[in-house]
Amino acid sequence: MNTIYGFILMKILCWKISGDFPNVKKSIVIFAPHTSYYDALYGKLYFNEIRVKHTFLSKKELFFFPMNILMKCYGSIPVRGVTGNNAVYQVTRMLEEKESLHIILSPEGTRAKVTKWNKGFYYMAWKAKVPIVVGYLDYQKKEIGVKGIIDNLDDLGIVISQINTMYKDVTAKYPEKYSIDVKN
Repeated sequence: MNTIYGFILMKILCWKISGDFPNVKKSIVIFAPHTSYYDALYGKLYFNEIRVKHTFLSKKELFFFPMNILMKCYGSIPVRGVTGNNAVYQVTRMLEEKESLHIILSPEGTRAKVTKWNKGFYYMAWKAKVPIVVGYLDYQKKEIGVKGIIDNLDDLGIVISQINTMYKDVTAKYPEKYSIDVKN
């Protein structure tokens, strides 16, 4: 623990950091489960503590005045859906332009329970030729960190299977709102 972020996360909030962030300059970081606004707070404290250059992706609907000011201060950027100049192309350009950057997003796409995750994270990583880092928060264990890294993005089905295996024993703040991707 080296920063105020770590002090808050580990000493005041009593969370543990688990797993080392991989030594890669660029990645798509999926962060789940996402069932509460608190997930974003813990995630921000974690990523600031481990000193990883990052940007959070958030729904463009959250960027209204004055909320847009808070979202930008938080390090979040607005993204839109799958038509036209969509998030996949936007993120790919961002990763191509930066020497080091980790894009963080919730693969569920919402705090509500979904059984089919948005696969945009996969297409972002595949198109930008960067790995997927599987980040997590486990409320039962009060643990936050990295479950693993997926470098081989040749087969979406295999990638989703690997992710489901990594998340199978993770407990959300609201477990009734969380599901792994069962309809890939």
